[in-house]
Amino acid sequence: MTTDPFPLEGGCTCGAVRYRMMTRPLFVHCCHCRWCQRETGSAFALNAMIEADRLQRVQGEVELVPTPSLSGKGQKIARCPHCRIALWSHYAGAGEAVCFVRVGTLDLPDRLPPDIHIFTMSKQPWVQLSPDIPAVPEYYRSSEHWPAESLERARALRAARAAAGS
Repeated sequence: MTTDPFPLEGGCTCGAVRYRMMTRPLFVHCCHCRWCQRETGSAFALNAMIEADRLQRVQGEVELVPTPSLSGKGQKIARCPHCRIALWSHYAGAGEAVCFVRVGTLDLPDRLPPDIHIFTMSKQPWVQLSPDIPAVPEYYRSSEHWPAESLERARALRAARAAAGS
């Protein structure tokens, strides 16, 4: 097994915004829903969920762009204000406490393959999924798929948010 690659760095296309993931993400989703297909202009979105305090902006500022989401609750997409590349999102459920980092914006995106394929009921038929990676027709329960360390980090995050009254 290879050594832990963290921290990992990434950024936008023009180089104005750079960020660093300090630790392994909670989980990596490969989402095949039609909403993600439309939003990315591709067959899926690959997002690494990580606590916001574990994602450091190294250079530049991002613009948080409110965007509709399939849930109806919306999301805020952190974009470079110059080249407009989407770097991460904040979904309503977790607010700005969790970042869904676009894996393709990492310098070494191959270091974060998906932990699960979700919404495979609408995946493009030409996309072939590995039998080694869990795949579900819609969403899933984190308790059934996340590693114990990620579940504990999520519990700590919920407790901190509850203590802060958010």
